[in-house]
Amino acid sequence: MSSNETAKKILKEVRPILSLHRYEARRRVISLYKAWYRQIPYIIQHFDVEMTEKMCKAKLREEFTKYGHINDIRIIDMLVIKGQMNLKEASEKWVTRRGIAKYFDDPTQSKPSSFLGKFLEGHN
Repeated sequence: MSSNETAKKILKEVRPILSLHRYEARRRVISLYKAWYRQIPYIIQHFDVEMTEKMCKAKLREEFTKYGHINDIRIIDMLVIKGQMNLKEASEKWVTRRGIAKYFDDPTQSKPSSFLGKFLEGHN
């Protein structure tokens, strides 16, 4: 048996998580994006996020486009499941303000490296 036949056999045995086809996975991603998009005004109001609605929507788009290069349907389904769980936690207010802030914080902001900079920022 050649390696090509072995690969085909392995691929046939892999079971899908949610989606059977790419268009079905794409539909799930788009519906999750829309659900998060509709939830943003309530998240800003309840959790007192220090960003505007426009900034939050841009961050949401950034988070979704960050995984745009993924082609494996099973990985896409796992990311959709995680996104649905996070949305459920946020909409039911099971997550704390800090938990919501981690989605909208900008990780590109540089952290102080000197002792005085860390002291002024309140870091150890």
